[in-house]
Amino acid sequence: MVIPEQPESVATAIQGDSVRRRSSVNSANGELARDSGSDDCMSSEQHKVKEDHLTDVSALKFVYRPSVPAHRRVKESPLSSENIFRQLQSHAGLFNLCIVVLVAVNSRLIIENLMKYGWLIKSGFWFSSKSLRDWPLFMCCVTLALFPFAAFVVEKLAQQKCISEPVVVVLHIIITTAAVFYPVLVILRCDSAFLSGVTLMLLACIVWLKLVSYAHTNYDMRELTKSIEKGEELPNTLNMDYPYNVSFKSLAYFMVAPTLCYQPSYPRTPSIRKGWLFRQLVKLIIFTGVMGFIIEQYINPIVQNSQHPLKGNLLYAIERVLKLSVPNLYVWLCMFYCFFHLWLNILAELLQFGDREFYKDWWNAKTVEEYWRMWNMPVHKWMIRHLYFPCLRNGIPKGVAILIAFLVSALFHELCIAVPCHIFKLWAFGGIMFQVPLVLITNYLQNKFRNSTVHVLFRRIGRKYDFLVHIQYSWSTYVRTTILP
Repeated sequence: MVIPEQPESVATAIQGDSVRRRSSVNSANGELARDSGSDDCMSSEQHKVKEDHLTDVSALKFVYRPSVPAHRRVKESPLSSENIFRQLQSHAGLFNLCIVVLVAVNSRLIIENLMKYGWLIKSGFWFSSKSLRDWPLFMCCVTLALFPFAAFVVEKLAQQKCISEPVVVVLHIIITTAAVFYPVLVILRCDSAFLSGVTLMLLACIVWLKLVSYAHTNYDMRELTKSIEKGEELPNTLNMDYPYNVSFKSLAYFMVAPTLCYQPSYPRTPSIRKGWLFRQLVKLIIFTGVMGFIIEQYINPIVQNSQHPLKGNLLYAIERVLKLSVPNLYVWLCMFYCFFHLWLNILAELLQFGDREFYKDWWNAKTVEEYWRMWNMPVHKWMIRHLYFPCLRNGIPKGVAILIAFLVSALFHELCIAVPCHIFKLWAFGGIMFQVPLVLITNYLQNKFRNSTVHVLFRRIGRKYDFLVHIQYSWSTYVRTTILP
């Protein structure tokens, strides 16, 4: 039998009756105090205790009486699919339980690893005898500052109209190309450590992206300035917050700022928080050490004790992949947190750089395409500003523009991995280009199962899958460049 809802609930009735009884008790106590004059022998605290006791006793007479219904409406269990998918129930307690289990399990694995292999961390992995011979790479890193200076000279000449626009474009192409190939030649001719080579290639790629943004932005500002001088009306959506002015100070700030998109001025914070900065530096040291511990204690022993990934039992290869997945997951998380959160925020704090959206909530991405848009915001903003929309404005279809963006990303990933390893197998290139069909598949599945329970389930799995795609790419790059000849 279904019990209909009543206008006044039991709790409301009990509460109202308790209030009425409280008021009656208060009035009775007041009359007794005035009539007998007993305030001299009974303190106010005793009055309050007696009053609360009388109220509690009177309220208990109406709480959960046998005649009061215990079941009043239809309810679902907290773990039912309706409550889980509609997010009507908080599962923070289960999340905390998972954290406790995760800490306990990983603590056991750490102890087991130390008992089995001992302390494997050695300075040779990070700084070996090769590191002393890396001075050509260090000099190359220092001389990279010549390329931004050359770009500044070209822009200054263009501002003074000493050279024509086609000449400016050709000179910028030469400068940006040399900024990439000069470190590549130095690394290939020197027997350098892997870590030193990766660092130099990453820095060279960053310089290239910044120089392209610097040249493209100044070119666009010159075109807009010419349009204004001709009296042409600009659309209201186009907002020029700063005039066209080539300044070496703005270029120098841009080259060290945590952004890849040039503009003459940036939003700035009022001051440097020294205490906050110190805490971030301590975190950076701790998580860098954790990352090194995982690599030395877990990843290196597994890789060294593994067979060739393409020459052996398939089940053995799958077991190796699954065994490497957990430590690689932790290394990737530490790398992301150290670089995108700690290091970029430290750099932004030192330079008082205001816009610190270096990443978005990529862990909530529904598709692979959305994941790639959210996990690395500096690169994403550069791609949108200097590659994707320029392609669309020149009549290139959207799908081809996305393919070009992935192609550029794949080329730079291959440079950063293959050149320091002196191995050109196109593994990094293939890993990035493999994301293109994944984008199409996940977009198709999301559109197909939209407005259904399957879509909600797929979306939740997809959030984890997008992340695991990048983890698997990181693992495959590391293992193949370490094992393959």
